[in-house]
Amino acid sequence: MNIAGIPSGLIWLIWLAPLAAFVLLALIIRPFPRRGEPAGYISIGAISISLILSIWLAINIWQTPGHQIVLEGWKWLDISGGPSISFGLLLDPLSSVMLIVVCAISLLVQIYSRAYMRRDHGYSRYYAFISAFTASMLGLLVASDLLMMFFFWELVGLCSYLLIGFWFHRPAAAAAAKKAFLVTRIGDVGFLAGILVLYANTGTLDILALGDLAATGAIAGGVMTLASLGLFMGAIGKSGQFPLHVWLPDAMEGPTPVSALIHAATMVAAGVFLVARMYLLFEAAPGALTVVAVTGAFTAVFAATMGLVMNDIKRVLAYSTISQLGMMFLGLATGGVWIGIFYLFNHAFFKALLFLAAGSVNHAAGSFDVKLMGGLRKKLPWTYACFIPAALSLAGIWPMAGFFSKEETLAAVLDKQPLLFVAALATSFLTAFYIFRVVFLVFAGQPREQNGHKQHESPRHMLIPMAILAVAAAGSGWINANGGFERLFNGSETHGVWSGIFGILAHPLAMVSLAVALLGIFAAYALYIKVWLSPRDVKWFFRSPYAILTRKYGIDDFYEKYLARALLQNGVFRIFEWFDYNVIDRAGTAVKSFVTGASQRVRKLQTGQLQMYGLALIIGALLIALVLLTVRG
Repeated sequence: MNIAGIPSGLIWLIWLAPLAAFVLLALIIRPFPRRGEPAGYISIGAISISLILSIWLAINIWQTPGHQIVLEGWKWLDISGGPSISFGLLLDPLSSVMLIVVCAISLLVQIYSRAYMRRDHGYSRYYAFISAFTASMLGLLVASDLLMMFFFWELVGLCSYLLIGFWFHRPAAAAAAKKAFLVTRIGDVGFLAGILVLYANTGTLDILALGDLAATGAIAGGVMTLASLGLFMGAIGKSGQFPLHVWLPDAMEGPTPVSALIHAATMVAAGVFLVARMYLLFEAAPGALTVVAVTGAFTAVFAATMGLVMNDIKRVLAYSTISQLGMMFLGLATGGVWIGIFYLFNHAFFKALLFLAAGSVNHAAGSFDVKLMGGLRKKLPWTYACFIPAALSLAGIWPMAGFFSKEETLAAVLDKQPLLFVAALATSFLTAFYIFRVVFLVFAGQPREQNGHKQHESPRHMLIPMAILAVAAAGSGWINANGGFERLFNGSETHGVWSGIFGILAHPLAMVSLAVALLGIFAAYALYIKVWLSPRDVKWFFRSPYAILTRKYGIDDFYEKYLARALLQNGVFRIFEWFDYNVIDRAGTAVKSFVTGASQRVRKLQTGQLQMYGLALIIGALLIALVLLTVRG
């Protein structure tokens, strides 16, 4: 059977190939350390197959009328007169774009990892987890049923736990993995509640069917709002939005390539994808869509302020990710699916590059602390050459890719939610400032030796993926030249701010946002290069806000000291412990005693005397006959 000109078996192979790689690595390669070297090639080969098929599929889908294909799979649950749940594939512009992003970033990260992780004792285990993680994300993207999406959603959470805690012998990594797992589970409770509300009121979890019901008004407004908020709660957890953002900065304890994969195209992107996939439900619930916009705007500014004061490169990038995800949600809520996904599409490339470049800096300097660095531009010329376009793209400077997605988002916000426009513009300034603070502290100034660590450029296996991502970070935004990306999703250009290739620079909003971003870069230049104002003096003058920011607004402390320990550990959990010990355990002990006593009594009847067994048989038969005669009489 051919689907859009592609054999259906090959379409299934897109997510089955990484899954097969995981099975092979986990069961055959990993148990034998001497066979660990092929692990990288097997995983890279599998994701290469997925990427090639994803590009082929995308080209065919974009040429298919309606741009939508449903491929039936197998029945997972089919109860006569009851629920019927199947696992099929939903292929459309949204899933095709996301498949390319996930496969491309995963492939480049895995190539990079061959050099970065080559001396790690868990090399095979690392690639097994990466393959499972990628397969789970790909399954999430193509699932046609909301329950199957939730299944892969949970698998993504499990794999992220394994990858964040990859170096489990480090207490900080183990704690970060548990924190990520538990915090995201809170959001997943909301996701599951939204699924249950939808099924209870519609009797189906098919994504297309739910979209049709929402579009035609067949679902009550209150139900739609409640279900949408439940789904968005799941997105808040996975995408690290306030107030469930606390797990994401700690996730930096995992290997740097893992950080690039999680923060660029997979786990954190899942929340944005969920809202985009179920957008017809959110669109039918304006109140829920407003919550999405306000949450995104607040989180964007909130996280960006913390990025100003972090000294660990990866933590700066982590808070940047939280902030940028907030902008994606803001774009989704105000401009529709194509704007949010266009932002995600561009962000995936430059953010992955920033993390991989941070790993290259650590490889050379032996540290992620910007205070211990300086002058690395001369020692790491290729890393510097890759870092700059990614930083410019993140800051939203023309003609880099990030500029175009930021402009589309700002235009949509100004049109639909003018009150939130100030937050979006403030985020633009803060983003430009903190990323160029990193650039100036790491690559400018005088060179320093890091505790005797010999500074040198990274090997080509690390530089080649970075160079490819640098090209994407500079050029991916041009895919929407003359509204091409928008037409793919909407069928026509209805909003884009494009006016020819260079005409966008004449757009007043574009000039304003560009000026704000350049002002942020200039402020970082004035502080850290020219030192017209001493950073120490600025820090002292703003010592109270600075203390609040370095303590991350005290939210982590509140969660850990009061919520986790005082309320849960010494409150709710104590009740559960008492109930478990006094009710569950004692009930189990009582049942055990009863069964043991009964068995002892019954065992006494087993005498081994055949005449006694015959007598018991006769008595039993007589009793049965007596009962039957009595009933008939």
